[in-house]
Amino acid sequence: MAINLASVAMQFLTPEMVGRIATALGFDRSKVQYAISSAVPGLLAAFNDVATQPGGAQKLADAAKQQTGAVENFANSLAAGAGSSFAEKGSQLLSSLVGGQNQNALTGAIAKFTGLGQGASGSLLGMLAPIVMGAIAKHPGAAKSVDASGIANLFASQKDNIAAAMPPGFGNLLGGTGLLNSLGDAARTATAAGNEVTQAATSAARAVGQTGQRAASATAAASSNWLYWLLPIAVAAAVLIYFAAGPTEQIVQQAMNQQPSPTVGNDIGKEISSNIASLSNTLDGVTDVASAQAALPKLQQTAAQIDKTGGGTAQLSDSERKALAASVMPLMPAFNQQCDRVLAIPGVAEVLKPSVDTLKAKITALVA
Repeated sequence: MAINLASVAMQFLTPEMVGRIATALGFDRSKVQYAISSAVPGLLAAFNDVATQPGGAQKLADAAKQQTGAVENFANSLAAGAGSSFAEKGSQLLSSLVGGQNQNALTGAIAKFTGLGQGASGSLLGMLAPIVMGAIAKHPGAAKSVDASGIANLFASQKDNIAAAMPPGFGNLLGGTGLLNSLGDAARTATAAGNEVTQAATSAARAVGQTGQRAASATAAASSNWLYWLLPIAVAAAVLIYFAAGPTEQIVQQAMNQQPSPTVGNDIGKEISSNIASLSNTLDGVTDVASAQAALPKLQQTAAQIDKTGGGTAQLSDSERKALAASVMPLMPAFNQQCDRVLAIPGVAEVLKPSVDTLKAKITALVA
């Protein structure tokens, strides 16, 4: 079975683990989850850079062997109130592998991308570095490849996966650091795709904004009650500008703790992203047939929510549809990979495949 190292690493970061990390950092869980979505591929890109250097693969192999129990150690550290100590040791590990300059560059990029700040971003990387190394040590087939040659071959096969896992816009922040150089064309392709997403959303927001200005002028001339009409137009424009201003994954993570607002017709992108986040959390808990059966009602409930959301798409203009697609479609590759992983578990496909296939079809139809 083909390995996706980014997905393997994310599987170790269960919702419970993310919640503990958020508590340790003192930030909202959704914001930390959003930061993790950029930090994990960022770390893998940095490690890939190390793997291409003389002696780098051996350094990574030695570190991976030492971190096979990182997840368990981290959970115990948090339970004992020693999360900061774990993060400090992880920061030292990261520095020894990638160097202080690259560590600072990665920390700065995450701080700017997520708004966590330099200190919290550094602590997050310190917590995640051992966990990612532990994931490398435990990836499928690791028993035969946790050596310099195996690590070198592993990272050589992961360039596309690492680049694809980066949220739109994050690659641009890393572009000047040199950390993406070893990814080659994969990084350039992913960065270009992210730029297209942002440009499409920005164009849609600009079009709605211009429409709002024209409508406001016309209404002001026709009626003294012009504020009644201007307010919904301003709200719609603000929502779409929000989509353009931040990476798509921000919508998913912030939507996890929000309820869709039926009064904002153009907030459909956030609702669908929230549905995908809910699906992802549900699928994270599937490890066998029993947990698949337990997850089935939740998947069916989310499917009903998606059907309810779909009723509003008929009212969208062409520009709004483009913005909707721009905000949701980048989420689908990672979600599809997660679905494939879960359905590959023995016996799970018989339980979940019809529901999963239906859900994927519903989401695709809404944003087509």
